[in-house]
Amino acid sequence: MTPRETMPLDAIDLRLLDELQRDAARSNQALADAVHVSAATALRRIKRMADAGVIERTVAVLSPEALGHGLTAIAEVTLDTQSVERLSAFEARAVADAAVQQCYRTQGGPDFVLVAQVADMPAYQAMAQRLFTSDANVRNVRCFFSVHRAKCGLQIALPRPVSPGAAGA
Repeated sequence: MTPRETMPLDAIDLRLLDELQRDAARSNQALADAVHVSAATALRRIKRMADAGVIERTVAVLSPEALGHGLTAIAEVTLDTQSVERLSAFEARAVADAAVQQCYRTQGGPDFVLVAQVADMPAYQAMAQRLFTSDANVRNVRCFFSVHRAKCGLQIALPRPVSPGAAGA
């Protein structure tokens, strides 16, 4: 069951989630003020949503360029054999690699799409050697390099709150 199925979210929950997606570094009091609830209510609701898995984690979004990681690579990876064991083995190696920010198992095209952040082309080549060249099961890799980041976010569009009387309508 998904968190949404196991825990209904009301208008206050959704406003808290929206505010957290904008800036989770604010104090609990600042979040409560933004949503017009008490600090205790905000804290209790955020903890409940975190415990239910609605909030997976809270992170800081860093500037790759400021940290010397100016090259973003988006790689499509196709494996030779797509058995559950082989897919899982590649996925585990990709997820464990520090350069890989995102790893998606896909269908209808490549087996995986990876988003990696590295310092430069030699760093990309080292990652490619670790993940692609050294794996005999990797059949094809198609890589794209970002020339401009227009948007970087993890925000999810939130549903509208359900009105109390709308259930029977």
